[in-house]
Amino acid sequence: MRITAVSARLLSGVAALALLGAVAACGGGSSGDAAENPYDLLQPGTLRVGTLTDAPPNVYLKDGKFTGFDNDLMTAVAGKLGLKVEFVGTDFSALLSQVNNHKFDAGSSSITITEARKKTVDFGNGYDFGYFGLDVPAGSPIKSFAELKGKRVVVVQGTVQDDYATKEGLDPVRVPDYNGAINQLKAKTADAWIAPAEIGEKSAQDSAGKIVLVEKQLSSAPTAFVVAKGNDALREALDKGLDQVIEDGTWTRLQDQYYPGRPIPDTFKPGSGTVAYPPVKAGSAGPAGTSAAPTATPAG
Repeated sequence: MRITAVSARLLSGVAALALLGAVAACGGGSSGDAAENPYDLLQPGTLRVGTLTDAPPNVYLKDGKFTGFDNDLMTAVAGKLGLKVEFVGTDFSALLSQVNNHKFDAGSSSITITEARKKTVDFGNGYDFGYFGLDVPAGSPIKSFAELKGKRVVVVQGTVQDDYATKEGLDPVRVPDYNGAINQLKAKTADAWIAPAEIGEKSAQDSAGKIVLVEKQLSSAPTAFVVAKGNDALREALDKGLDQVIEDGTWTRLQDQYYPGRPIPDTFKPGSGTVAYPPVKAGSAGPAGTSAAPTATPAG
């Protein structure tokens, strides 16, 4: 019986040592993983970004490559962190939930900061401002947002333009992407499209005269990249990289490239707001009218 008791004690001691070893190994592994992947990315060293394919000049696919102001800026910011970027196309209506569910590490799509969206994702610092744009079929008598009551108004589902149209009681027609809205205007199955103004303006320019941008409203809220809630390490790193590309002139160069002549509002400060940047080549705001928007109507 004594031999059995001694054996049992020895086995118990061996098991305890094994357990301690396993705990220590797990602790070491976690520490190593954190060092290798400090931003909790899906793949260490690569930033997987959800974006859109059909919203020039902000985000779009050209010759098989994701580009546009937002995506080129994201690539530059990620470069400051030593990360490669993998862009993946999706619908805007699904983008925020996909980021928070870790299908993507981040989202890039001129996403306006709103209190409602903060419940789903975390926003970085603002990198751009925006306008609402009102696009109509050529020859339409509609000239302003004030004339939309009782009209068939199309919006992209889940955007702040959707929110605005709903709050204004316009009962909008919702489509999943920008091409859907453009096609409705071209076919004249919609009377108007409330769009991010830069996208609406570019769509009108590319429509061979079938679509006209008739009015703009300046947004009170900036646009920003988004990450999953609680991923402070990635959010803070992107904010730091953003300030760096603002300071080195990349942000200004991209503004001039994608929005030539667009003046920067005095109230807008990109990034943390503490970094100086080379001046943008401001010019005319364009042929369409511009008016101040109510604080509840951000664009993008």
